[in-house]
Amino acid sequence: MRKREKTTIRKLENHKTESLYLIIRGIETGIAAGLVCVFYRFLLSKAEEYLYKVLEYIKGNPIKIAVWLVILAALGVLVSFIIKWEPKSSGSGIPQVTGEIKGYFTSNWIKIIIAKMLGSTISIFSGLSLGREGPSVQFGGMAAKGVAKITKADKTTEIRMISCGAGAGLAAAFNAPLAGIMFVLEEIHHTFDKSILCMGIVAAVTADFISKIFFGQSTVFSYVSRAVPLKWYWLLILLGILLGIFGSFYNVVMIAGQNLYNKIKFIPKWAKMGIIFAVSGIVGTAAPLILCGGHTMADFLIKSHPSISVMIFLLLAKFIFGVFSFSSSAPGGTLYPISILGTYIGAVYGEIVINAFNLNSDLWQEFVVLGMAGLFASIVRAPITGVIIVFEITGNMNSLLPLVAVSLISYAAANMIGTSPFYESLLERAVNNNPSENKKAEQTSEKVLQTFVIPTGSPVSRKKFPMLNGESIALLWQLKEMMCQ
Repeated sequence: MRKREKTTIRKLENHKTESLYLIIRGIETGIAAGLVCVFYRFLLSKAEEYLYKVLEYIKGNPIKIAVWLVILAALGVLVSFIIKWEPKSSGSGIPQVTGEIKGYFTSNWIKIIIAKMLGSTISIFSGLSLGREGPSVQFGGMAAKGVAKITKADKTTEIRMISCGAGAGLAAAFNAPLAGIMFVLEEIHHTFDKSILCMGIVAAVTADFISKIFFGQSTVFSYVSRAVPLKWYWLLILLGILLGIFGSFYNVVMIAGQNLYNKIKFIPKWAKMGIIFAVSGIVGTAAPLILCGGHTMADFLIKSHPSISVMIFLLLAKFIFGVFSFSSSAPGGTLYPISILGTYIGAVYGEIVINAFNLNSDLWQEFVVLGMAGLFASIVRAPITGVIIVFEITGNMNSLLPLVAVSLISYAAANMIGTSPFYESLLERAVNNNPSENKKAEQTSEKVLQTFVIPTGSPVSRKKFPMLNGESIALLWQLKEMMCQ
């Protein structure tokens, strides 16, 4: 009997001690993911800090601006070569981790961490409208894979650790441990696996604890909460529909932007990336607020409460620049930029309805937060994660009912329109663009223990599988995919 088969049988025989094993593995995963993501957050904070110092230094000086644009173009070329060295370091990172978990890809975890760390830091320093959350998910997953490889874990444990490491990465990025594990269950696995839940909670809490040691316990986003009167809840329905429509539009435009960028064949990839970075420099001199993930935009919105015309301008500028930045596949995430777009949609909507119906002006910040959750739900199609992540990054539970209402309506509206969820579209593109990688992963795959919940009325309900061969496993996997759709 081969070693892998012995390991699988031993796991089945020792299932009574599995909970303790999952906790230990969760701690290992959380520590690894937390440390890598903390270092990444530190690099990005410094990159953004020095970016604004540079912009202040070159302000109003044409010669300095020209030199800065040349430097940015050179940095863009450097990033293109980093991506060529490790292609899976491009873009968000979430589709790559999902593909690894589902068996489409097999990755070199060391190369990805190095390439993504360098590429994403350079991209943020250059001002591209990208966030830290997607890369943090990938860092967490790859750090966990590294621990699994070093400790010679079996394939089942490795996949669980990658999954939980991804959630721990999101937890460390947002200071949101519950949202981290919920994101893995709702967005990546599309099911509630108790083993993933057990290990994932431990990993996410551990990573969040490490993050808070370095960055403190303050929430990412602070606001003043005021309950929406029940008689005005119909306004939340309209907001949810609006966010669902905009989320569907966002998904279509982002994918179309990538398609258009890839169709430009007459310009070499390194030159295209250099142009993208140089344009980012031009944008930075004209509208520095819309650079990077959007934390500056969020602070400006809450502290200044700008006029509706200014909010609409920043919303459109951030959206267009976000599409421009993401289309290049430069290393960087989209979750925080998505959240910022949602806050501005909620702010504009709140300003309009407050003036139209003479509502209490204190409700404005409530609409800001509702916009964040609703847009997340419509774009990612993960309404539960959207509610939890907003609750955790704001530290306020008073808005729970409105958050749920807007998120579910936005989610339903986007589904009715029929556009594909954002990260599923990106995963499909990645798989279709790398058929040889998919085949290689299938050929090198090891045995993996999977848990399936069979619902009442299923074709295999009340049936026994005395010998799980390849055909029966394939049938169960198909049933799982059908239940998740």
